[in-house]
Parts: sequence; structure tokens; C-alpha cells
Amino acid sequence: MLTTPCLCTRLRRAARGVTRVYDDALQGVGLTVAQYSLLRHLARLEQPSISTLAEALGLERSSLGRNLRPLQAEGLLELQGDASDQRNRLVLLTAAGRQRLEQGAAPWEAAQRYLLARLGEQRREQLMALLGELEDLG
Repeated sequence: MLTTPCLCTRLRRAARGVTRVYDDALQGVGLTVAQYSLLRHLARLEQPSISTLAEALGLERSSLGRNLRPLQAEGLLELQGDASDQRNRLVLLTAAGRQRLEQGAAPWEAAQRYLLARLGEQRREQLMALLGELEDLG
């Protein structure tokens, strides 16, 4: 892999590497880390609108819609409300979605422990602080 001074390129590479760790851990559950994260947010927010969920995830509504479709097709969530006004539709986690979320908890925790072991607590805290600063740019 070519080295680069470009911060964006390095962050994107790092994100892909971290995503692989979580995706590999969640593979047996049949979820990607993006899907698992979406279900976790949905469980915490209970019955958010599409707009509220998109904001919580840091996604545009159109991107969220593309992420919701496969989970809806699997019966892990459902949309309620006026189909003509996507912004105000509510997203609900189904019983199957809660079950899949529970199945993913242990693999997700294993990925967390693996990355913590790789970084150590101090570097993890530093990384989280730096990421928080970068998130505030947008």
C-alpha cells in the first residue's frame, strides 16, 4: 500500500480496516457493522422518524433509506406512517430485529475488545478525543 500524507485517505483506510474487524465478527449473525449500528440506534431511540434516525446516524435520509430496505425485507424493522411523506414515517424495531440485535451483542463486544487490546486504553482514549474533534468539523 502506498504511503500518503493525505489525512482523508489515511482515515478512510483506517475506517475500512476497523469495519472489516466488526463485519468479520458479525458475519455469523448475518449483519454488517453498519446494519448492527442502525439496529442499535433504533433500539435506543425506540420509534424515531426517518429524519431523527438519519440525524442520529450522521446520514442523509436518502442514504438511510437504502440502508433500511434490506433490514425491512428481512423483517428486522418496519416503517409506519404516511408513505407519501418519508420524513415523518416512524421506524420500528421488530421482535426479529431485537433478537438479531441480541445475537450480535457478543460478537460486537468481541470486536470491541480486540481493538482495545490492539490500541490499549490510553491510545483508545486519545483516538476517541481526536475523532470527536473531527466529527465536530461537519
